[in-house]
Amino acid sequence: MTFQRIAVVGAGAWGVALANALARAGRSVTLWARDAAAVEAMHARRESLRLPGIKLETGVQPTGDLAEAGACEALLLVVPAQALREAATSLHDLVAPRTPIVICAKGIERGTRLFMSEVVSEALPQTVPAILSGPSFAADVARGLPTAVTLAAPDDALACALAAAFGSTSFRPYHATDMRGVEIGGAAKNVLAIAAGIVAGRKLGASAAAALVTRGFAELVRFGTAYGARPETLTGLSGLGDLVLSCSTPQSRNFSFGAALGAGVTADRASGGKLAEGAFTASVLVEMAAARNVDMPIAAAVSAVLDGKLSIDEAIESLLTRPFRAEG
Repeated sequence: MTFQRIAVVGAGAWGVALANALARAGRSVTLWARDAAAVEAMHARRESLRLPGIKLETGVQPTGDLAEAGACEALLLVVPAQALREAATSLHDLVAPRTPIVICAKGIERGTRLFMSEVVSEALPQTVPAILSGPSFAADVARGLPTAVTLAAPDDALACALAAAFGSTSFRPYHATDMRGVEIGGAAKNVLAIAAGIVAGRKLGASAAAALVTRGFAELVRFGTAYGARPETLTGLSGLGDLVLSCSTPQSRNFSFGAALGAGVTADRASGGKLAEGAFTASVLVEMAAARNVDMPIAAAVSAVLDGKLSIDEAIESLLTRPFRAEG
């Protein structure tokens, strides 16, 4: 399990960043893009329009042929959460049995309420799902700035092998087997980052921001515990680490989306044409929390705002007028 040939399916900013990171680790990387023009441009300029000014590493080879990606020893699916099933299904006849499929999307499938690993297990039953998540921005990783993430697989041997194949002096994966905990951290933090952005956009102050992140983390832990996550995973890079990063800077798309909402921009314009995964995850996260009697008032407030059930001010009031209780 040395994984010399690795495919990255999805050539958005995060896909390009991960392709560069893998090439720096000495892997031969096939970077698949759906758009033929994008593939041609990357070949011509050795640069992606999604990350202008950042060159593709020499070990990265763009392609529009999905069969080339499917023939690799391991694949990273770097597509939006709600598009994961389609991407996985398209690979069904192209990947060999037991091929590791490393999921890099952060979300929960709407309608089915399935976690990302469950989606891949349904669409690609012959493969082995794994999860890569943690506090990371595409531009930082693409440039080779120091980054640490969590890489979880069903067994420790595979997790260790993937971490060894992916890791370099600038990209450090910590291996784990708690796949559910890793994917819950990534999904929940996006919703909470929208709330943190709203606090910033409404100019509610640093004290409110700190309270939001702390109480939001309590919600993440309650949800994760209810769905079988390990405590050490939730307090690690893919849980607390990713939450802190996403709730603290406009580099986070979800934070920026929330900040625009807080400043009075309508939801259909707040994203600025960029994907904010938390906007698609909020309602299903709240539904799944209710199914197991998990109290998630911040996530519920975000969902209500996005669904048009509450205004920003009404959502804030609903949180501030909750009954007093012990912290926990």
